[in-house]
Amino acid sequence: MARFMDLRAFILRAQALRIIRRAPEHAQDELRQTTRAEFEKYRHCDDTQKVRFFISEGKQRLKGLDELLDMTGHS
Repeated sequence: MARFMDLRAFILRAQALRIIRRAPEHAQDELRQTTRAEFEKYRHCDDTQKVRFFISEGKQRLKGLDELLDMTGHS
């Protein structure tokens, strides 16, 4: 039976893709592959505490990437 992602996961994925599009073109494929691998790695995790941790960690990593892109002038 297929599982659907919750709204938080959907929003986080969309946010990740938007930030990746701001990265230099030569880095976008690698960032996209890494992001997809992380989502796939924990796709079947049902532990609520772990999911919250992964979402929090993902948000921090996205924030760091977003700030780095701002500092390097990629908008």
